[in-house]
Amino acid sequence: MKTIMITGATSGFGEATARLFAKNGWKLILTGRRKARLEHLQDELGGVSNVHICCFDIGHRQAVEQAIYSLPDTFSKIDLLLNNAGLALGLEPADETNLDDWDQMVNTNIKGLMYCTRTVLPIMKQLGQGYIINIGSVAGNWPYPGGNVYCASKAFVRQFSLAIRADLLGSGIRVTNIEPGNAETEFSDVRFNQDKQRADKVYQNTVALTAQDIAETIYWLANTPAHMNVTIMEIMPTQQATGPLAIYRE
Repeated sequence: MKTIMITGATSGFGEATARLFAKNGWKLILTGRRKARLEHLQDELGGVSNVHICCFDIGHRQAVEQAIYSLPDTFSKIDLLLNNAGLALGLEPADETNLDDWDQMVNTNIKGLMYCTRTVLPIMKQLGQGYIINIGSVAGNWPYPGGNVYCASKAFVRQFSLAIRADLLGSGIRVTNIEPGNAETEFSDVRFNQDKQRADKVYQNTVALTAQDIAETIYWLANTPAHMNVTIMEIMPTQQATGPLAIYRE
């Protein structure tokens, strides 16, 4: 039985992925900051024998290391690490943004990704195989007004994925960066500080991606042949596309 570790498993892509992999017989290590949600998923998806939960802030290095180093023996061989935890906060221009929001995005989207990857990699190296799937964003490739640090953090995820892929050549460990576009999850609720009306407008009169779409993509990747590595996968809704470069006119 294979084991997947999912960061940010309490909602969105992470929760949908947990449900899909549990349905298909995988053991789960689920992390997040909302203990009640983690406990609910554990109970629903197989109990303590199939689901191990770790409640901590991924931006704290010692908490990440302690959680991974103290895994029970039955969960200690991680086959797939899904670096899913991430968030956007605010949509203000750079000169008006809240620096605390910038700090939190860096801590979660960049530092958390680094800490989990660095701590899990030796486990995979010892096994001689493994798979790291990172959740980036089209925002890492196509910046937009108000994206500032969020866009920069997802550009980091892309380059980090490419760089560790280069480091791991010959190790048997695969690396993929998935870059979703507009997806209807709790993402906008978090970005706009639970302003539901504002968040709903992001998905109004269009058909966005769903968390299930991304979960099924992750599951497909996990089941590709070991000799095949999908390096980068950009996924947009059919009703979303890149546009022309902006030009300021007097």
